[in-house]
Amino acid sequence: MISEVDLYCKYTRVWIPDPEDVWKSAEIVRDYKEGEPVLHLKLEDESPLQYAIKPKDNQLPFLRNPDILVGENDLTALSYLHEPAVLHNLKVRFLESNHIYTYCGIVLVAINPYEQLHIYGEEVINAYSGQNMGDMDPHIFAVAEEAYKQMARDERNQSIIVSGESGAGKTVSAKYGMRYFATVGGSANDSNVEEKVLASSPIMEAIGNAKTTRNDNSSRFGKYIQIGFNRRYHIIGANMRTYLLEKSRVVFQAEDERNYHIFYQLCASAPRSEFKDLALTSAEDFTYTSMGENIFIEGVNDAQDFDKTREAFSLLGFKDTYQTGIFKIIAAILHLGNVEICSERDGESCHINLNDPHLEHFCRLLGVEQKQMEHWLCRRKLVTTSETYVKPMSLKQASNARDALAKHIYAHLFDWIVENINRSLHTADKQHSFIGVLDIYGFETFEINSFEQFCINYANEKLQQQFNSHVFKLEQEEYMKEQIPWTLIDFYDNQPCIDLIEAKLGILDLLDEECKVPKGTDQNWAQKLYDRHSSSEHFQKPRMSNCSFIIIHFADKVEYQCDGFLEKNRDTVYEEQINILKASKFQLVADLFQDGKESSSSSSSSSSSSSKSSRINVRPAKTIPKAPNREHRKTVGHQFRSSLHLLMDTLNATTPHYVRCIKPNDFKEAFSFDSRRAVQQLRACGVLETIRISAAGYPSRWTYSDFFSRYRVLMKKSDMAIGDKKQVCKNLLETLIKDTDKFQFGKTKIFFRAGQVAYLEKLRADKFRNACIKIQKTVRGWLQRIRYRKIRKSVITLQRYGRGYLARRYLEQLRLTRAALICQKQYRMVRVRRDFLRTRKAVVTIQAYYRGMFIRRLYHEFMLHHKATIIQKHVLGWLQRRKYRRARDAAIIIQCAFRRMRAKRQFKQLKIEARSADHFKKLNMGMENKIVQLQRKVDDQSKEYKTQAEQLTITNNSLNTEVTKLNKELETLRSRQGDGTQINTLQDELERLRVELEEAHAHRKHLEEEHSNEKFGLEQRVEELEKENVLLKEEKEEMNQMILNQAKSSDQQLSVSQKESSLQADLNEERQRYQNLVKEYSRLELRYDNLQEEMSLAKFQPGHRRNPSNQSSVGSDSPYPSFTPSDVGDTDDALQLVDDIGVEKAAMDISLFMKLQKRVRELELERKRLQSSLEKMEELSRRKGKGSTSEDDSNADYNILKRQELESENKKLKNDLNELRKAVADRASGSNDSNELQEGYNLLLSQLRAANEELEVRKEEVLILRTQIVTSSKQADTSNHIEKSNDESEWSNNKKPVDKEEALQAYNGLCEAKRLLEAQLQSQSRQHKDELVALHTQIEVLREDLEKKQEALNQIMALSPEDKVEYSVQQEITRLTNENLDLKELMEKLEKNERKLKKQLKIYMKKVQELEVSQTTQQASKARPELTRQVTVQRKEKDFEGMLEYYKEDEAILIRTLITDMTPSTVSGTVPCLPAYILFMCIRHADYMNDDQKVHSLLTSTINAIKKVLKRNNDDFEMTSFWLANTSRLLHCLKQYSGDEAFMTQNSGKQNEHCLKNFDLAEYRQVLSDLSIQIYQQLIKVAEGVMQPMIVSAMLESESIPSLSGVKPMGYRNRSSSMDMERDGPGGYTLEALIRQLGQFHGTMGEHGLDPEIGQQVIRQLCYSINAVTLNNLLLRKDVCSWSTGMQLRYNISQMEEWLRGRNLQQSGAAATLEPLIQAAQLLQVKKKTSQDAEAICTLCSALSVQQIVKILNLYTPLNEFEERVTVSFIRDIQNRLQDRVEFQQQLLADTKYAFPVLFPYTPSALSLESLHIPASLSLDFLIRV
Repeated sequence: MISEVDLYCKYTRVWIPDPEDVWKSAEIVRDYKEGEPVLHLKLEDESPLQYAIKPKDNQLPFLRNPDILVGENDLTALSYLHEPAVLHNLKVRFLESNHIYTYCGIVLVAINPYEQLHIYGEEVINAYSGQNMGDMDPHIFAVAEEAYKQMARDERNQSIIVSGESGAGKTVSAKYGMRYFATVGGSANDSNVEEKVLASSPIMEAIGNAKTTRNDNSSRFGKYIQIGFNRRYHIIGANMRTYLLEKSRVVFQAEDERNYHIFYQLCASAPRSEFKDLALTSAEDFTYTSMGENIFIEGVNDAQDFDKTREAFSLLGFKDTYQTGIFKIIAAILHLGNVEICSERDGESCHINLNDPHLEHFCRLLGVEQKQMEHWLCRRKLVTTSETYVKPMSLKQASNARDALAKHIYAHLFDWIVENINRSLHTADKQHSFIGVLDIYGFETFEINSFEQFCINYANEKLQQQFNSHVFKLEQEEYMKEQIPWTLIDFYDNQPCIDLIEAKLGILDLLDEECKVPKGTDQNWAQKLYDRHSSSEHFQKPRMSNCSFIIIHFADKVEYQCDGFLEKNRDTVYEEQINILKASKFQLVADLFQDGKESSSSSSSSSSSSSKSSRINVRPAKTIPKAPNREHRKTVGHQFRSSLHLLMDTLNATTPHYVRCIKPNDFKEAFSFDSRRAVQQLRACGVLETIRISAAGYPSRWTYSDFFSRYRVLMKKSDMAIGDKKQVCKNLLETLIKDTDKFQFGKTKIFFRAGQVAYLEKLRADKFRNACIKIQKTVRGWLQRIRYRKIRKSVITLQRYGRGYLARRYLEQLRLTRAALICQKQYRMVRVRRDFLRTRKAVVTIQAYYRGMFIRRLYHEFMLHHKATIIQKHVLGWLQRRKYRRARDAAIIIQCAFRRMRAKRQFKQLKIEARSADHFKKLNMGMENKIVQLQRKVDDQSKEYKTQAEQLTITNNSLNTEVTKLNKELETLRSRQGDGTQINTLQDELERLRVELEEAHAHRKHLEEEHSNEKFGLEQRVEELEKENVLLKEEKEEMNQMILNQAKSSDQQLSVSQKESSLQADLNEERQRYQNLVKEYSRLELRYDNLQEEMSLAKFQPGHRRNPSNQSSVGSDSPYPSFTPSDVGDTDDALQLVDDIGVEKAAMDISLFMKLQKRVRELELERKRLQSSLEKMEELSRRKGKGSTSEDDSNADYNILKRQELESENKKLKNDLNELRKAVADRASGSNDSNELQEGYNLLLSQLRAANEELEVRKEEVLILRTQIVTSSKQADTSNHIEKSNDESEWSNNKKPVDKEEALQAYNGLCEAKRLLEAQLQSQSRQHKDELVALHTQIEVLREDLEKKQEALNQIMALSPEDKVEYSVQQEITRLTNENLDLKELMEKLEKNERKLKKQLKIYMKKVQELEVSQTTQQASKARPELTRQVTVQRKEKDFEGMLEYYKEDEAILIRTLITDMTPSTVSGTVPCLPAYILFMCIRHADYMNDDQKVHSLLTSTINAIKKVLKRNNDDFEMTSFWLANTSRLLHCLKQYSGDEAFMTQNSGKQNEHCLKNFDLAEYRQVLSDLSIQIYQQLIKVAEGVMQPMIVSAMLESESIPSLSGVKPMGYRNRSSSMDMERDGPGGYTLEALIRQLGQFHGTMGEHGLDPEIGQQVIRQLCYSINAVTLNNLLLRKDVCSWSTGMQLRYNISQMEEWLRGRNLQQSGAAATLEPLIQAAQLLQVKKKTSQDAEAICTLCSALSVQQIVKILNLYTPLNEFEERVTVSFIRDIQNRLQDRVEFQQQLLADTKYAFPVLFPYTPSALSLESLHIPASLSLDFLIRV
């Protein structure tokens, strides 16, 4: 640990005093050693300086803070806390960053910029609302928010004390603080108290503010405004107290100053007609307004300000008569100042001209007697114990009395206006707490200081004492909370100075005593002060004056002139003049002096004569006169002291918050900083005292996590391994700082002495500097090594190329030498080779002839042997094949015989087993019931087969008879027709073939013509395409020419595009304006509903009222759901319901049981109906007897079969129902065994499927087929009988012999028919056998299934409970999947069978029609009995038209069910927007019935009910989204089915048929559209409310990229007293949480069926809210404007863009709303140094305004010393480059309340209303489907 002297080393920067700039910076150029008399410095202009160090005090210059700490938001964050550091930090923030607010501990320092800044808008208020003090940049709104939050949390009254010099901006700061409370608090009702509180400011500024040499709008009085709040912390009222109005300004103003603003405002409005009676002219014409010689203020319009003042009077409830009276009194004061008083010759008296117009106007305006006023303005009354005298006054005395009267009138008017303002702001509601705003004058010292400055400085002494004690108290509480040892801090106590002023026999007491002396003078009072207080250390007597005194205040010494003290303290006004005013005929003037402010005089006011005598003796009316009024009247000093004590009591009872306003210069220049003036005010307002108190303790405070993040670079690797950050920080500090007094460890923070953070920053910077040097060394070495390698590589390359060249040249020489040798060798070789080849050729020729002859001999012998071998091979093969065939045939015969014997044995064995019932029982002991059922089916089928066999036998016999008949007929026809018929037939066939041939030729010719035409058309098309190609080329050239022309006229097109964009913007603005009106209407409507509820509560009478909501529907105690007959559906619905409700509830669902029972009753009724109809038909047939036709027999057979079938079905269903009842009873008895549940469920499913199969398939297929078979057999018998009789008759008539050949053909036909029948019987028997095999297979499958289930049950019993649940769930999913697949296959089979049956039915119908035609022809030719076919007329089922009917009395139940009690979870599994569809179907029926009242009632009730539901669930996003979807869908339905052609383009034919017929509901569509807009706005509000606390933490504070962000000293960062300091702070939200919340919103809207376009607009609005909130926080927080934050922010935005792309929301425009935030993040990351960087920034930041760009650049803060700050010149360069940019947004912050205009696109529904299914769970059984 180094000593303090060691810090003064080379390159260290210090502060030295300077006469002009107070302090200036210098740099040490040589290390300082203790004891040296001189410190060697270098100034900023490079000039050397030797700074002398005095040997006595050894006072070294102040050390300068590191650059990273310069510009901090909080002065206490500075490591070195002293005056130059504070001054420099304020100067840098004010001049370079244009920041006018800075924290100094608990004090907010506000510097007047003398320029209008756009940092007080409502968007800024919204940004600071709810934030902790220190989270955002310093602002008056942050102090106001802190006071508001502490009031709500601690339930303690608060005060905001605003102080400063005149012109420092106190009034503006107080006004903005009240504006914040008015905006955040609002009013609890419609009284608009917050507007009244704000409206009081223009009035008080008009009557209490004036122009001074220091300020154009200086408050010449102090005020304390109490804003009252109720328990919900809404503003309910206010109260104002005023202090020490500067009355002397009414009658006197210094040069270049003005009177109060109200005088000039009234004179500027004098030409108006309503003010003609005031007789006013220009302010220059009046004495009281022209003393300053300048009646105007630059940039101020007095007439407009007067209008604002009048508006404020009206808003506060001042009647027009009162306002007129006020203006008359003010005008009368002006006229009073112009009254000319003339002196008499003697000089001791004076008079006023009788015709003085100003006196006349004065008396007329105040309603007093002119003569009396003229008399008493020049005279005064003296009262003694025995007599009363009237004494004339001199000119000076009369002028002073006139001025005193004017001041007195104005003071009373001021008090009366304040009193009435308080009366207007008063409320009858009980005040729970209040926040006071004190706007009071700061410490003042002038060349001439009088009574007013004395009172002001006295008040500041009291306030400074309270401030010091509060700061010390806070420091003490902080140390005690952190449990660190602390000692008393010595701070300046100004109690002796206060005692000097207000103690007994103090200055004020002596002043009051002197005022009581009859002939007291200022000189006598000054002498008493010298005698009494000369020994006081705070009192001094000037050397050169006996009429002044000096008081040593906490801020400075002030010399006060005693002249005028007594007069101002007495505030004397003659009683006679007051009595005249009391007798005014105007009530307002009389009331000003009758409110107890002046005691009534005891002497009677008799009429005075106009005698010129100098003294008139008047006898008193009573012998004992009362004491004069002035003896009992309190002095001004006494009143001020009492009101000040009351104020201090109020402040001490509240939690104070301090705002110190600083005036930067005396010339009112914008952003100009005078260091000397600033230091004076810093000393006077107590800021430096705060710094001194903080520096005396532990000013620098770090949380353990922040300290660890900032200084972990100083830690060792072993320390980093420790998990406890607190212990790591302790170890580090004990290592770095040896003096334990320099720091203390608290519970949550580390406390440092002044300078220790700078030392740690130096160590950190050294560590980084060493690391940088090492990195630079390594990088430079690496670069040099790379350079060396490049050079070495180049040298090696040059060497390689040189050596290569030499080697190639040597190689060329060797190659030439070797080539010569090769040429010689080759020549010699060729010559020798020719000789060799000639000899070799001769030898080869001889050998060839010899070898050929030898080979031919061998070939001949080989061919002979080969042919003999072939003959032998064929003979031997033939012999072997014959032997093999004989052996194979014998083996096959043996195998066949053996296999046939074994197959016969096996077949017999299987036959025996198949017929054995015991074997079936052994195979499956648990399938008896199933086997019985299957056996029953087999028996039934065998019976059917027997019946069919009998029928086939009958059919065979009939066919034999028919064959015999046909033979006979054939013989007859042959005998008649002979060969002629055959010839005719052949001719007909030939003619038909000829016709077909001609048609074929014609078709061919037609095809050839088409081919030729098509070919011709293609040729023409080719020609046309060629022509078109030529035209296109010409058009291309023309287009190129047009493009060139258009390039010239691009400016005109640009203007057109601008017009289009402006029109689009106007449209959006108009839409937004309309939606804002809708929003305002909804707010007023909500307010109206609240008032109605309050009235209803007020009129509520005790007792029980029965309404539909508390009426029970059915008085049943059953735990099961109630049902009605309409709830009972068909068996398919029941089956589906069983699948839906699952295993646990299937056996206990009574509604399902009742559905089955209902189905059984229907079948029983059907059976009874058919039986009764059958009995009637049998009776009818018996009556007809034998005359009934064959058709009746067929119908009777059909009915008999149908009856038998229905009886069997009825028996089966009864058995199934009994089994089901038994299962339900067993289940209800309490058995919880899973096996029983599974069996009950399987039994239920099997019974339901069996019922479906029996009712549908068997009924539709088997019964019809049987009927057809019986009918065909009957018809065959009848036709045989008829043909037989015909043949017999014809045979008897013709009696010709039959040909043998024809008889043989008939016999063959009969045999063929028999064979056909036998084949049919065999096929039926085979089918029967196949069915038996299938039944056996089914039994095997069931047995295997049973074994598998048994094994599964054993496995389940062995599992744990958790595994049982998981296994059962998996098994249930698998089973349901298989059943779904089986049901799907069954459906496909049934559909296929249905198509097949329909096809067969068409064939049969065609045959029947042909048969009827043949019978008709036969009856026409032969008069035979007519065979009629009985046709049953069936009633066609009426189609559902998509309408729902309800009774008028059920409307309330309908609304309650569908809207009031509806929740999204109720209809989650149904069609989206089901309530909207149901309501529209009810509307359709009312329209169909032409019932306008019903339509009106239903729509009105629907809209009102939706509004009530939304009001009840105003913070529920899911409910709001659900009703937005349903409301918009109802709106779309009204459009889709309205009948307008514009909405019918996408409808189907059926939907067009369902359009409304009678009513036009366009007005209701508009109402629903407005309601949708309101719901949309509520949805956005709810979503933004949920996301608001997440945005800043997720986007700016969470570390999505770990270890990227750095931490720098934050001083009192997050030190807000409204925070819970016991915790580490509120839990932060991450980016994942924010994106998850957005996904939840999007998913909820999608689940509710909200239109995707609307959902996209919601996401777009939410993204805009994220952008606005994040950007506003970025613009208001200096700590997040860094490079690392820009990187984090850009990463977060990319994650959001990725989410938008993943949800296909990139087209919604949501990403475009994030563009300003993207550009802000890029601005934080780009370079900010050169002019090229400035140009790039101007091009890049197109979506940011100039103010925002400059603000971010001003806020940019480096996190370490290696980053460079943005220079002022660079920011000025940016401003100059962007000054010509056209800005659409003039404000600094983004408007967080801006809402994009919502557009509801028309999206028709593809759902058919007739196919809509209403679930029974909604209990809408009273609705009738129409």
